[in-house]
Amino acid sequence: MFRVLGFPALAAVLATSLWAQGAQVAFGTLRSSSDLPVEVAADNLSVDQSTGTAVFTDNVVIAQGEMRLSAARVLVVYREDTSGIARLEASGGVTLVSGEDAAESEEADYDIDNGTIVMTGNVLLVQGPSTLSSDRMTVELNAGTARMEGRVRTVLQTGER
Repeated sequence: MFRVLGFPALAAVLATSLWAQGAQVAFGTLRSSSDLPVEVAADNLSVDQSTGTAVFTDNVVIAQGEMRLSAARVLVVYREDTSGIARLEASGGVTLVSGEDAAESEEADYDIDNGTIVMTGNVLLVQGPSTLSSDRMTVELNAGTARMEGRVRTVLQTGER
């Protein structure tokens, strides 16, 4: 009797710990390097020299190495010394793809120097047949990992019988 009830109980404990504490997962098939060039394509571009920003809108696609990020709007913030990009702030339905992994959220903030992408608002991560959802996901590009926080939800597969 214990063996029959043991695995479902373990699955429930694991699922509860995912909800309570967050989950560390692999992200992307290859580690990405945040020092690779960033390629941007969009329907529109507005530049503000006084603030050192550029705003890409409509069908924005950003590529860096194997990683692709798409959104309705992306704000590009340049470093104060104008030596390059400091941050990308994406909004309006963000999709991040690296290898076979894909994530969606309402917004994303990519800190180029730290190599981190923070996705917020109804985050959904798809990895093959598995899905996880949360309020927030932080992707560490150089490590190839992601951490999901805030009401993390998933379905644990028990395997075929």
